[in-house]
Amino acid sequence: MAKALNAGMRAAMEHDDKVLLMGEDIGDLGGVYRITEGLKKDFGDHRVVDTPLGEAGIVGTAIGLAMRGYRPVCEIQFDGFVFPAFNQITTQLSKLRTRTEGNLSAPVVIRIPYGGGIGSIEHHSESPEAYFAHTPGLRVITPSTPHDAYWMIQQAVQGQDPVIFLEPKRRYWLKGEVDTHRPTADPYRAQIVREGDDVTVVAYGPLVPVALAAADAAAEDGHAIEVIDLRSISPLDADTIENSVRRTGRLVVAHEAPTFGGIGGEIAARLTERCFYSLEAPVLRVGGFHLPYPPAKVEEHYLPDIDRILDAVDRALAY
Repeated sequence: MAKALNAGMRAAMEHDDKVLLMGEDIGDLGGVYRITEGLKKDFGDHRVVDTPLGEAGIVGTAIGLAMRGYRPVCEIQFDGFVFPAFNQITTQLSKLRTRTEGNLSAPVVIRIPYGGGIGSIEHHSESPEAYFAHTPGLRVITPSTPHDAYWMIQQAVQGQDPVIFLEPKRRYWLKGEVDTHRPTADPYRAQIVREGDDVTVVAYGPLVPVALAAADAAAEDGHAIEVIDLRSISPLDADTIENSVRRTGRLVVAHEAPTFGGIGGEIAARLTERCFYSLEAPVLRVGGFHLPYPPAKVEEHYLPDIDRILDAVDRALAY
């Protein structure tokens, strides 16, 4: 996935010379995860800009550049470092197009490596997606495969709205085929990645492989799990989920972020409204616990795993 993101940004920069990258240590170093490796050498330091350590300044500068016709792609080094820029993102970037009645757009992409599972320290394993999804004016998307990563970063750059592009950092080393001639589907539509008739499991980003593994395990017990990769957190593609739930009658939503106040609650509420008479069981949520992300030694107890998803599936089937 890391190489796919690099190739996707390279393609975007080759396609449009107004695309530029900004972030801490993204030039010579290529970023902490080497996602931008080699791009400064090929495009120059006027398009791959090493910034000071100041996230508010990075995003604020990107807003000004976007107003002048550029398409900045900002890298936030780790998820927990985005909060110094939270004011710029939620009160300026998200509202620019509405505030100017459409006369100005803000085609800014903010790349955020997010989630846990890498054995890191405090502020390096957060899942802040709900903060941004709650803010009107922002699009929030996250790939789960190298193919999606390659195409979704380009689609994000080409749009007219600001995009929070969440990269599941523990999946940077995930391998998969990338077809550079076949664009992925609309990044704001969910995809059914495994078909089944018994329970619908919705996941996104880092938990999609976990949901698929849970479906494999459930199949051994004779249960057919349908897995949906949400892909877009905002806007939310409720139609795809609804069509699935009307067939299966059961829904489990899984994400790494704390269950309380998480995206799973919005999906549960919306699908209950839409599918009340089709549901055979309550919508169940699987997520992180409502506490600060724990030390690396015990993060495996915090992160939702196959067993926790299967437990929710079993409870849904028990009704």
